[in-house]
Amino acid sequence: MSKTDSRFSGGRFGRRAFFNWIWTVLGLAALAELGWLGISFLASRRDRNRPGHTESVIKAGEVSAFAPGTVTAVPQGRFYLARLPDGGFLALSRTCTHLGCSVPWDEEKGAFVCPCHGSSFSLTGEVVTGPAPRPLDTYPVRIENGMVKVDCAKARRRDRYLAEQAARI
Repeated sequence: MSKTDSRFSGGRFGRRAFFNWIWTVLGLAALAELGWLGISFLASRRDRNRPGHTESVIKAGEVSAFAPGTVTAVPQGRFYLARLPDGGFLALSRTCTHLGCSVPWDEEKGAFVCPCHGSSFSLTGEVVTGPAPRPLDTYPVRIENGMVKVDCAKARRRDRYLAEQAARI
């Protein structure tokens, strides 16, 4: 037994045993925190995809409140409402079709630009520059009594923009 092996020094709790105990506690705390992060990540994804988690039909506002050629963020529905130059309405998902990053509207560029990998989308959600593989998803829009309503229960996946996808007065 060496002189530095403090575990057996006098039958008392030695310095080496104390540091081993500290490292064990710190390792268990790090493992618990890693587990908590993993569970939190998975739980947040589950809540986001659960039907009925948010109000299904969102009243975006009156038709007259949206000027042609503009984009309005609707935070409670997590989508953008694009008023097309011809007067049609298109509700676009704010999630990039490449890897799921949030895509903000860039007023100066007149496009949705993904901050993660640089994909950009036109006012109708079509891909202008990749790597996004397809246009932004849309939500059904209907206009009732001059009010724009968007059903955000389920996003519609599409391969390209068609004029029939926009709701018109």
